[in-house]
Amino acid sequence: MTEEIDRVNELTNFISTKTGVKGLVDAEITEVPRIFHVPSSILSNNRPSDITGLNLTVPIIDLGDRNTSSRNDIVSKIKEAAEKWGFFQVINHGVPLTVLEEIKESVRRFHEEDPVVKNQYIPTDNNKRFVYNNNFDLYHSSPMNWRDSFTCYIAPDPPNPEEIPLACRSAVIEYTKHVMELGAVLFQLLSEALGLDSEILKRMDCLKGLFMICHYYPPCPQPDLTLGISKHTDNSFLTLLLQDQIGGLQVLHEDYWVDVPPVPGALVVNIGDFMQAISVDAIFF
Repeated sequence: MTEEIDRVNELTNFISTKTGVKGLVDAEITEVPRIFHVPSSILSNNRPSDITGLNLTVPIIDLGDRNTSSRNDIVSKIKEAAEKWGFFQVINHGVPLTVLEEIKESVRRFHEEDPVVKNQYIPTDNNKRFVYNNNFDLYHSSPMNWRDSFTCYIAPDPPNPEEIPLACRSAVIEYTKHVMELGAVLFQLLSEALGLDSEILKRMDCLKGLFMICHYYPPCPQPDLTLGISKHTDNSFLTLLLQDQIGGLQVLHEDYWVDVPPVPGALVVNIGDFMQAISVDAIFF
């Protein structure tokens, strides 16, 4: 009971600052608050010392040439990656490098704004299309993650441009336009990998929604005590993830946590929970 009271008090103090995790770093703290501490058993990586014979490299698939013969090869690679990993990286996917770099820079730009600007987007009701927060469920997330985030509902009901902060407005609009186009291509290829008509997943409205989450991970004074994001699965059909050059992403494969090194210009594709559910009797999983 005492520990829980201490946690609530520490959490309340953190929330009252209204400056997020970045505010802790700006305050030049030298110790990570206990509300962010992760048990050592969770932090440990059970990667074996001898990986001989184990394929611990997330597949990288080139989408650049999709004529008939190459397309069959791409579909085959996607099928194998979805079945064995649930993850793969794509290159030559059609999203310009300038767009990728600008969205990363704009996310950083927003999170490095004055707290007064960011706090305009703290949720006060369920009607905001753009929301700034630290953890999605502050009072029940234990431990908390070392990050600040913003979310934006893009489709099927896009926000008015004025609802998106100026620091990232144009980048969000441009990036999500390209992501929707790439999503259409991926759902076609996934449909074919399932042995179905290329438009079947689109007709099932898998492409109808787009929810954007952008995380910002400030430098941590004790990175061995916490995580930027906890172990989770994505309740989506498909997740497209853009890493910066720092990396840190890991995926669970054959009971081992596997690093996903950043590849310049690549996007990480994650087969989401909904896709697993609808494909359970088909090829995947």
